[in-house]
Amino acid sequence: QVQLVESGGTSVQSGGSLKLSCTTSGNIFSASCMGWFRQAPGKQRENVASISRSGDSKDYADSVQGRFTISKDNAKNILHLEMNNLQPEDTAMYYCAARLSPFKCTARLRMGDEQTNWGQGTQVTVSS
Repeated sequence: QVQLVESGGTSVQSGGSLKLSCTTSGNIFSASCMGWFRQAPGKQRENVASISRSGDSKDYADSVQGRFTISKDNAKNILHLEMNNLQPEDTAMYYCAARLSPFKCTARLRMGDEQTNWGQGTQVTVSS
C-alpha cells in the first residue's frame, strides 16, 4: 500500500498563490511518476499536472498551463504543485497521485487507472 500525504491547501483570494506538497516513502517516490488531480463539488476528478519519474517531463491541463508548476525532488522525496494567479474556478480538493508501473506511466496516471495510488486530498478554496 502506497501512502501519499498532501499538505498546503488553504483559503486564498483570487490572484493569490499557493504551494502544495506531497510526500511518500523514499524508494516509492523516486520510482514513481506522479501528478496532481483536483475535484470540485459536482464535477469529475481531473488531472491538472503530471511529471515523469525523473522529473524531466511535465504535462499540464490547458486550464492551468502557465499558472501551475509541478516539480519532483527525488532527493527530498517531495512533490510540489506551485499555483499562481489562482481563480475561483480553481477551488477544489487536490489529490496527489503516484504510479509505480513504468510502462506508459504518466499517460496512464493521467487517466487515473487502477494502478494509480491516491492521497487523501487537501482543500484549496479561492474567493473572489
